[in-house]
Amino acid sequence: MVDQMRSYTINKGMMDSWVKLFETGIKPAHEALGIPVVAFWVNADRNQFIWVRRFADGDDVPAKEAEFRNSPGFQALGSQPGDHIARMDVQNLEKGNLAA
Repeated sequence: MVDQMRSYTINKGMMDSWVKLFETGIKPAHEALGIPVVAFWVNADRNQFIWVRRFADGDDVPAKEAEFRNSPGFQALGSQPGDHIARMDVQNLEKGNLAA
């Protein structure tokens, strides 16, 4: 299993509309394709949106991302996601084991 942490800098004054877009468009479009959204956060300054989505394994990521970008759910959003996001950072994470 691979979790992907995505951190977005959201354009000033657009966080509320971004969260609404995420909850009503982006998250459902992911989940319709079997890409669960594990969690999301907004930082205290309300300029960073951090979220985690999950994939079966690392080899699954490119195909699932392409499937998402070409999905009717994502296509219906048009330019809205890009209009909100000033900067994006993406990291694939694998769970570590803590020594007892």
